[in-house]
Amino acid sequence: MAAAASDLLTGWCLFGLALLAILIFCWVYVRKYQSRRESEVISTITAIFALAVALITSALLPVDIFLVSYMKNQNGTFKIWADANVSRQIEDTVLYGYYTLYSIILFCVFLWIPFVYFYYEEKEDDDGNTCLVKTALKYTLGFITVCAVLLLIGAFVPLDIPNKKNSTEWEKVKLLFEEFGSSHGLTALSFSISSLTVIGMLAAITYTAYGMSALPLNLIKGTTSAAYERLENTEGIEEVEQHLLRIKSKCRDGRPLSSRDRRTLKQLEERLRTLRRRERHLESIEKSWWTKFCEAIRPLKIVWGVFFIIVALLFTVSLFLSNLDKALHSAGFDSGFIILGTNLTNPLNMLLPVLQRVFPLDYILITTIVMYFIFTSMAGIRNMGIWFFWIRLYKIRRGKTRPQALLFLCMILLLIVLHTSYMIYSLAPQYVMYGSQKYLVQSNQTIDGQPRNVTFVSKDCDADAPEDQCIVTRTYLFLHKFWFFSAAYYFGNWAFIAVFLIGLIVSCCKGKKSVIEGEVDDDDSDMSDDELSVYYH
Repeated sequence: MAAAASDLLTGWCLFGLALLAILIFCWVYVRKYQSRRESEVISTITAIFALAVALITSALLPVDIFLVSYMKNQNGTFKIWADANVSRQIEDTVLYGYYTLYSIILFCVFLWIPFVYFYYEEKEDDDGNTCLVKTALKYTLGFITVCAVLLLIGAFVPLDIPNKKNSTEWEKVKLLFEEFGSSHGLTALSFSISSLTVIGMLAAITYTAYGMSALPLNLIKGTTSAAYERLENTEGIEEVEQHLLRIKSKCRDGRPLSSRDRRTLKQLEERLRTLRRRERHLESIEKSWWTKFCEAIRPLKIVWGVFFIIVALLFTVSLFLSNLDKALHSAGFDSGFIILGTNLTNPLNMLLPVLQRVFPLDYILITTIVMYFIFTSMAGIRNMGIWFFWIRLYKIRRGKTRPQALLFLCMILLLIVLHTSYMIYSLAPQYVMYGSQKYLVQSNQTIDGQPRNVTFVSKDCDADAPEDQCIVTRTYLFLHKFWFFSAAYYFGNWAFIAVFLIGLIVSCCKGKKSVIEGEVDDDDSDMSDDELSVYYH
């Protein structure tokens, strides 16, 4: 038992360090993007907390894999302390960890974040006669209703697949699910989280896939020169001012301007205001030490861009091979394209199980994958903004993001991080299911056709392993409890690959970004320039 306690302590200590690092990262990240002028304490805390919970849930994945792997020796035998009771106790500890974190995520998504969002929406329009809390709760009630419906459906939805010809692989998986799904509460939670993961998949297809191409190519191509842009902007100001003088000269003798001229005059005045704001931004950037520093490290940015595009291509190729493997060797649509074992290997699928044997190397790689998803998603969101169909709701800009936009941003990132766990399974199914576990297989040696010697050889755990020889991670059972969600993830992976390739073509065709890309828009107020000194001096 002392050895078991030591192994458990190793896994959970690293999880504790990851927890601390996550909290620091989330605080720095949210503070970087929130508006200094419109910042609200509650929205900031909510955004930090929601993003941190999602990242902590992802950090639990390698701990889950580590613990089930550490119950067995490399020769395939269970360790002395790993009896049935201890194994069940360890599995339950991880299960309760997921149960708690996923419950908090549901609370954030369906109650806390909507309430804070609607509270600040109402606060902006408040005339002093309305109860903000009551109004926010009224709008939040719709989200609570959706959550209740998902939990009810999840508690009673049948797990049986509609097709009569179930494959052997699917029957084995169903036995695992039936054991895991004895509690309706866990089944309901799994259904609700899977529903959110599908939304996260759509967000990943929209933002992450595009960001994976936009971020590295923007680093490689760089931005235009601030001095050159300022020269062009000055010419634009002079041209607009001359146009304004020509229009105003028409009414010097007292004649009123035509309606067309009045409209043109208004448009030109708005254009002049934007150009002057650009002038202030460009002048500030041109003089800043940060710009000079960025110019000095330009070669390093190119190296990072090349590295990121290689990682993106590696990830996409691995995802393609994994999906192709499912198309050729899975149990089919009616099982959610579940595949037990690997027929077509891919680079990440080979790397993760090897690194898992030297903990925490796999922890580092998974953390890198999750953070890569965060940064590429952020690049996609910054380039595209937050849209509802064809209407742009919010812009995400460093130091100028409104409280409501910040909540939207962290909600999207939370859902994308939820989907990351399934993406890792897509790339390395064997790793996510069993880690580095092995089991013993009897091997009979024959001499002259007669059995002479019986030996046991170790083999990596797979679907053919005896039920009592390999322990499946709780992560896998949470992710794949419902076959129709697994089928949606499968087709989502193909869409992800397609959007990445389209984004790669678009990013290659686009020219260099402006040095103040996204910092100045026509609908900005002049007050937003008050924050320039925070970043550029």
